[in-house]
Amino acid sequence: MRYLISILFLSISLCSLAQPSKFGTYYDQRKSLFEILPDTKNEIIFLGNSITDGSEWCELLGNPRAKNRGISGDTSEGVLFRLYQVTRVQPAKVFLLIGINDLAKNISPDTVYVNICKIVSTIRTKSPKTKVYVQSILPVNNTFKTFANHTSRTPQVKDLNERLRTICPRLGATYVDLFSELKNPNDDLLNPMYTNDGLHLLGEGYKAWMRVIQPYL
Repeated sequence: MRYLISILFLSISLCSLAQPSKFGTYYDQRKSLFEILPDTKNEIIFLGNSITDGSEWCELLGNPRAKNRGISGDTSEGVLFRLYQVTRVQPAKVFLLIGINDLAKNISPDTVYVNICKIVSTIRTKSPKTKVYVQSILPVNNTFKTFANHTSRTPQVKDLNERLRTICPRLGATYVDLFSELKNPNDDLLNPMYTNDGLHLLGEGYKAWMRVIQPYL
C-alpha cells in the first residue's frame, strides 16, 4: 500500500512539472533558459516582453555585457514572478519595458502602474547598486489592422507613461522616453518606418531605440 501511495504521489508530481505555468509554455521555456545561463559581472539587462525579446542587444550595442531577458507575451506580473533571476545577478543596469500586453488583456492601467512600481522597488531593494531605467511603453499603430487589442490602447499608453515619468524620481529610477522618438511626427502612432504590424519593431525601430538609450550606457 505504501508503495502504491508513493507511486501515486510521484505521478502527480511529474504531471505537475509537465504542466505549463499560468504564463504559458514559451514563458516557461525562456525562464528555464535564463535560470541556467551563467551570471557575469556588471550585466546590462534588457527586461520585458516580445519587443525586448526581438532584439540582439549584445550585437546591436556592441557590448558583451548586454543581456536579453525579454519574453514574448510577458506581462508586468510575469516579470515580477521571475524578477529574482535579475536581482540575484546584481546587474549594473536594468532597462525595463513592460505593460502593453497587460493593457491588451484588459488589465487596468492602475494595476500595471502598481506592478511596475513593485518591479523597480524590488530591484532597488535587492540590488541597491543597480541603476534602473524605466522605458516608456512604445507607441502603437492601428492602421495595420493587426493586434487590435494592443494597437487600440494609445490613450492608456500615454496616460501610463506620464504616470511613470512622474513617479520614477521618487523610486530612484530614470525614466526613458522612447514614445516620443518612435511615434509619428504629427500624431501619437508608431511610425510606420519602424514597424510592419503596428506593434513590433523592424531593424530601424531598434536603431531608433538605441539612439535614445545610448547616453545611459
